[in-house]
Amino acid sequence: MQTAKHVQIVLKDSMRDVAGLHVQSDAKKFLHIDTGKVKTGKIYSIVHPMPDDILLAFARNSLCDCIIHDLYIDRLFTSERFPAYILISKLPGVTDDEGVSAQKAMCDFLNIPFDYGAHVIFTHEIYYFENPLNDERLKTIAEELLGNPLVNRFEYGKFSGQVTYIPEVHLESQPQVQTIDIFVSDEELQKISRERLLALDLHEMQAIQAYYQNQLVQAAREKHGISQLPTDCEIEVIAQTWSEHCKHKEFNATITYKDLDNGAQKTIHSLFKTYIRRSTEIIRERYEKAGHNWLLKIFSDNAGVVRVDDQRVFVWKVETHNSPSALDPYGGALTGIVGVNRDPMGTGVGGASLLFNTDVLCFGPPDYQGKLLPGQLHPRRIMTGVVKGIEDGGNKSGIPTVNGSVVFDERYRGKPLVFCGTGGVMPAYVDGKPSWEKRIDPGDRIIMAGGRVGKDGIHGATFSSQEIDEHSPRSAVQIGSPITQKNLADFMQVAVARGLIKSSTDNGAGGLSSSIGELATIPKGAFVQLANIPLKYAGLQPWEIFVSESQERMTLVVEPQKVETLFALAEDFEVELSDIGYFTDSGFLDVRYGEQKVAYLDLIFLHDGVPTKRMEAEWKKPKLSEPIIKESLDYNDVLLKLLGSLNICSRETIIRRYDHEVKGKSIVKPLMGQNGYAPQDAAVLRLDFDSYVGIAISNGILPRYGDIDPYQMAAGSFDEAVRGIIAVGGRLPDPQTDPDIFWSVNDNFCVPDSLYHPQNNPDGKLKLAKLVQMNEALFDMATFFNIPMTSGKDSMKNDFIKEGVKISVPPTILFSMVAKIPDVRKTITTDFKHEGDLIYQVGHTYDELGASEFYHLFGELGANVPRVRKEQALRIYRKMMEAIEQQLLSSAHDCSDGGLAVALAECAFGGNLGALVELPDFDLSLNALLFAESHSRFVVSVAPQNQPAFEKIMGDDAFLIGQVSGRQKLEIDHQNKTVLALDVQAMLDAWRSGLVF
Repeated sequence: MQTAKHVQIVLKDSMRDVAGLHVQSDAKKFLHIDTGKVKTGKIYSIVHPMPDDILLAFARNSLCDCIIHDLYIDRLFTSERFPAYILISKLPGVTDDEGVSAQKAMCDFLNIPFDYGAHVIFTHEIYYFENPLNDERLKTIAEELLGNPLVNRFEYGKFSGQVTYIPEVHLESQPQVQTIDIFVSDEELQKISRERLLALDLHEMQAIQAYYQNQLVQAAREKHGISQLPTDCEIEVIAQTWSEHCKHKEFNATITYKDLDNGAQKTIHSLFKTYIRRSTEIIRERYEKAGHNWLLKIFSDNAGVVRVDDQRVFVWKVETHNSPSALDPYGGALTGIVGVNRDPMGTGVGGASLLFNTDVLCFGPPDYQGKLLPGQLHPRRIMTGVVKGIEDGGNKSGIPTVNGSVVFDERYRGKPLVFCGTGGVMPAYVDGKPSWEKRIDPGDRIIMAGGRVGKDGIHGATFSSQEIDEHSPRSAVQIGSPITQKNLADFMQVAVARGLIKSSTDNGAGGLSSSIGELATIPKGAFVQLANIPLKYAGLQPWEIFVSESQERMTLVVEPQKVETLFALAEDFEVELSDIGYFTDSGFLDVRYGEQKVAYLDLIFLHDGVPTKRMEAEWKKPKLSEPIIKESLDYNDVLLKLLGSLNICSRETIIRRYDHEVKGKSIVKPLMGQNGYAPQDAAVLRLDFDSYVGIAISNGILPRYGDIDPYQMAAGSFDEAVRGIIAVGGRLPDPQTDPDIFWSVNDNFCVPDSLYHPQNNPDGKLKLAKLVQMNEALFDMATFFNIPMTSGKDSMKNDFIKEGVKISVPPTILFSMVAKIPDVRKTITTDFKHEGDLIYQVGHTYDELGASEFYHLFGELGANVPRVRKEQALRIYRKMMEAIEQQLLSSAHDCSDGGLAVALAECAFGGNLGALVELPDFDLSLNALLFAESHSRFVVSVAPQNQPAFEKIMGDDAFLIGQVSGRQKLEIDHQNKTVLALDVQAMLDAWRSGLVF
């Protein structure tokens, strides 16, 4: 144990301790513990030798703000007023990003080089409590509110004024290569997979066994001087490469699909190839036939690539980080956001300039009162940790979080869904060659850039391919370092601009094993020296080094003559580089640790040897009926309850934590309007400061609709994302009329285990049938609207299993869309702008209350789910496009959750204006008129002088329903009777108070 000196900073008594107030409030609100006043502090344990006067100067100049902080050196704050405390430290090996930042500041202050391999500053959080809490209550606060036993160490009780703990890693093992005997029975093969957390089934283990039994393989291994049995590294590399996370085995399975209602049957050879890839190929063929091709790269790299213009391409990716976020919400979400940042950074040549983040989150209810299973975190705890992780991941990286969505459903209480997306821009050409292409030749060097390798993230790919149970490993949890990655991103942009990087990819699932293994398929081979890889601490085994997913790492392809220049540039950016091998044309992935031969794998077998899964799907329509809900309701009360409900209420308490202004390019922000409360349907950003060309970003997700009809759920999610972009002024792509308007879509499927098992998963066939229908809807919608998928992700095992109880997420699909905006000055927002403007409903309402938020208030599901009428939607969208192009609209807001009544309320309180509305008689119930969530609809406001031109364009697809009022009241009449009358402030208060955070 090293001897440390301690520096502590605490806020002066005259300063408001906001963090302490939050802890005090949350402990009382959520844990029913009265802490009294809470005082917070930060402790830095420094093991670097420094004279006392230098330490004091460093602390004053680099660690504290002397105006607001009291500073303590080698003595810590204690007070009889605070008889209880909690100290929270990192466990050994857990990333201490703040400690690393402090260490870099120390090196700058002392003018000494930063040593990447020596961690000498460790941070601790300390909380002092005014009330004398016992150990049980302090433990509850520590583990349920402040930290996570998976990544934190806790001390609590009465503070002695000393800190002795330093989270040093001590691993005694020596690096060695072991062999695994797989020439065994089927039962033993399954045992190997289970005990090593390989997440491989029997057929896959048998395929590995057959490979090593092949005489040609045995001869090649003998010639190479490696064992006939697979090494531990080889088994682990195959498992990571063949994981569901990497190989998408269920999306590439052969599926026998039966419709039990009509007897129809079909065989699907790969959902991905049949529906997702094929839909985009059809769309690309249409554009190429018309002489246009802005679809440059789909599904074959870390992110999709589309052409913006002759000088730029747009790159973006959305993926999930569900399993880690269930174990450690903060670390899981932070790693998710910085991880997806690396996808655009590692596409093609790499070095994309990152424009924005978007996040869609699915949680259990934060006020959940039910029993928690062992290892299951409370939904509120998951939500707060995830939000904080995204905040730190985005804000500290200097990337704006511009939009997203939050969905609540009890079925997400076991495993949340955390969708993270990042978009960026690259120059179209680097050194005269397309930037989106990866070029690698034998002899090119393999350079690892960024963070060091540790045990964190081992088995991440295989772990995310399994349900969460008592065997879920701590090593799968990672903590990202946004500051490290920001340096890496800045470095890569400059290195690419100078022609120093030939290609790049990120170290994500499977770590180096996947990044090098995938890059090696281009030149047909690679040689890797693991001994050259810098480690966070000694004692890792070779296989652990190769598959670890420790964060902030990229794999760069560099021509030998440029290595020295690249290393010199990296030093300027404080980025650590390591030359760890070179590419070959041997056909093999050849891995060494010093003189030890660690792995020798045929690349064809590694990437193409996984057996095709065979699965069964059976669909039977659920027997549902419409409930009878009277029409003599107190509609004022209903609307206020809807506005305050979890799936409709304001996300302001989350949004305000995210910086959506950094970089200065956001035009339409998450909340806008005169008072800054109006929710927007899509975000709009400028691409640069030299023109008004921009992009719109939207999301569509409607999981509850899938309880009635999974096809319409997926189709509706697609339509929701499309109409969000239309609402702000986007234009649909068209091969003939708008050849330069690109759209780029990420599809993300998150479903429960869909592999049938008579005991463990008896409804697997039905769940798989739902997945098939979701894919059919994707194909139909994409090809109809000419909107292509360019990238995406699937997450297949979203179940939480403990003590024989399984909590499965509802089958969920997210469509994340980006569209080019030719002129951001023509975009519009949702809030009413002017008293006297005319209010129209654009689009048609139907008797479709099934799965609506209105029915949910009454505990009902219903049967009539909203249906997408594609031809009608296209007609309406084209008319909206024309009206916006002619600048006839003052505002536009899509109708979605809560229907027309909620949309009107949001438009009103966003502009501090009221509305007088007369509902047309559409031969529908009043409940449907107010609250049906029929698709492809908008509420728009139009200046009176624009009425003739607007009505000429819209024809029978728009209905005059009222006028914007200055009375700050929403009044809705029906058949000459006032059915709803609410003050705008009352609606706003209900909407803003719904999500307690």
